[in-house]
Amino acid sequence: MASVSTLRAALLVSFSVLLTLLLGFGLPALLNSVMRMFGLPESSVTECIVVLYLAFVLSVATPRIPRGFVEVNGKAVFITGCDSGFGHALAKHLHSLGFTVFAGCLLKDEGGEGAKELEEFHSDRMKVVQLDVRSEEQVNQAVEYVQENLQDSERGLWAVVNNAGVSTFGEVEFTSLDTYKQVSEVNLWGTIRVTKAVLPLIRRAKGRVVNMVSLYGRMGNVMRSAYCVSEYGLEAFSDCLRYEMKTWGVKVSIIEPGNFIMATGIMTREFVASETNKLWNEAPASVKEDYGKAHFEHHMAQMRSFCNSGGKDVGPVVDDITDAIMSKRPYTRYNPTEPHWWIRAQLMTHLPAAISDLLYF
Repeated sequence: MASVSTLRAALLVSFSVLLTLLLGFGLPALLNSVMRMFGLPESSVTECIVVLYLAFVLSVATPRIPRGFVEVNGKAVFITGCDSGFGHALAKHLHSLGFTVFAGCLLKDEGGEGAKELEEFHSDRMKVVQLDVRSEEQVNQAVEYVQENLQDSERGLWAVVNNAGVSTFGEVEFTSLDTYKQVSEVNLWGTIRVTKAVLPLIRRAKGRVVNMVSLYGRMGNVMRSAYCVSEYGLEAFSDCLRYEMKTWGVKVSIIEPGNFIMATGIMTREFVASETNKLWNEAPASVKEDYGKAHFEHHMAQMRSFCNSGGKDVGPVVDDITDAIMSKRPYTRYNPTEPHWWIRAQLMTHLPAAISDLLYF
């Protein structure tokens, strides 16, 4: 009997062949019918296919089309989660472009290395603030500090980048309710808490709200339910906010990175090792008996190997966030990711679930 991975590979290849045949034979037939309907010569079908292919190449394989940029002078940006990863790199990048950066760091008061490095800029345009997005008090204090230190408070705050986030793993029956709450408290409620606090300043500037989510905000996966729950909720919050902010001239963008674990260190082998012991030790006896240690260890080995995967350069994500902040016409969603993750997201969000489940699960 073929292994599960072999079966999935065969299904993916079969789907690719089917799609090729449909495009090769079905598309011309469909275009012929459309031509006849409008009384146009069927000889135009070839040209239509070329135009469609050209449109595909332009939308997928070409660099982003310039859409104009706003003036940086006098504008300020508030970023959460600047201790490391995307937030840390973004704070330095935006500062180099001339923005005033308010960098929220969880470990500032504890002498965290990331906060120290930003403070060593000794720049009037790099202001590091203590910020735990789980704390209403710290959020309000940080926003008060931002307002007091804006060059011109009447102009407001140009952008907030909700970047602070945590990740975890574990099958549903091994994941405690406390873990679900802890992950959402940072990723979802933390973003909502910060956004609500700064929105008056953002509205005054007719500025930007940029929310870091994930491709897991639009597709689920095994072992990641606690993370996916928080990301799905953040997608919904961002969409609703975008509808409401349109009348105020505020643009809301969502950044959906693929796998950048190597670049950010959001999940390390040490973290996986400690969580592995916790998951097994805290699981109900009946769950451990039903699943078995071999099943559990197999999934934990997959998570350990996952820690060594993904992009090593945060550049593509930082570039997309910068575009969302600076472009006169920012996109609603940005997908900085490897091609196979982008393809997977399209298949899982557009195909019937029965087909995508066969391909990936």
